[in-house]
Amino acid sequence: MNTLSDWLWWLLAFYFIMIYFMMLFRIIVDIFRRDDVNGWGKAGWLIFLIVVPIIAMLVYVIAHGKDIGKRDAAQYQEARAAQDDYIRSVAGTSSGAASEIAKADELLKSGVITQQEFDSLKANALR
Repeated sequence: MNTLSDWLWWLLAFYFIMIYFMMLFRIIVDIFRRDDVNGWGKAGWLIFLIVVPIIAMLVYVIAHGKDIGKRDAAQYQEARAAQDDYIRSVAGTSSGAASEIAKADELLKSGVITQQEFDSLKANALR
């Protein structure tokens, strides 16, 4: 006979179990992502997490909470920069009027074309 209160307690327990595992895996990922800790330090943190997980998670978050956020931000910025570089490489150069005028301006400044040729190229690009 399941009552509403039994179901609510089960839901609350399930919620906290999910939070526990999310935090546990998040900390394990962060331990392996760290460059400032050698292999023995990582092994020590993992053993600490296995032996007394709740205390180890609290100690890790208190001691390295700000560093976790900084590593996340750096990882997201690196991923964003890589994505932007990939998009630029795939998109290639733009063939719009502004880029054509810019190229013609460079040619004019280097002395390859005259002002009249530049004006002609500019008029063609704007059409």
